[in-house]
Amino acid sequence: MSKTITLRLNEERYLYFRKLAEEDNRPLSNFIETAVLKYIEDQGFADEFEMSEIRSNTELNESIRKGLRDAEEGKGQFA
Repeated sequence: MSKTITLRLNEERYLYFRKLAEEDNRPLSNFIETAVLKYIEDQGFADEFEMSEIRSNTELNESIRKGLRDAEEGKGQFA
């Protein structure tokens, strides 16, 4: 079920967002929702470059493996 929220924007931002939404041929609410979802998706996942750096960091990977083993064995405290 859809929910309605109130969003306060200054005039300059409102006009800018509305212009972008019109250029994309979408309602303003849909434009804002899509932009927020894209932002969350971009922030929530590592891109290919970041994953390459993570995979090549042997010290980090060993620490992660140790943490996983400790968790499987019930060692430590988990909140």
